[in-house]
Amino acid sequence: MEDRGPVFDGVKIGRPATGALIDAGYTTVQSLPDNLTELLPLHGVGPSAVKRLQEARAQREAD
Repeated sequence: MEDRGPVFDGVKIGRPATGALIDAGYTTVQSLPDNLTELLPLHGVGPSAVKRLQEARAQREAD
């Protein structure tokens, strides 16, 4: 079973948001939609989680 803790692909976004992303079929930051605000309707995914995911994506693309 996949880890449904507060960390999604190395990004601390909280347990509900992590579970929502896994349930929606996402497994990595790179697998998320280009427009991360599309994730806001998912239970537990709020503006803070989207911001952290955007920052993580930008950092990974810069590396």
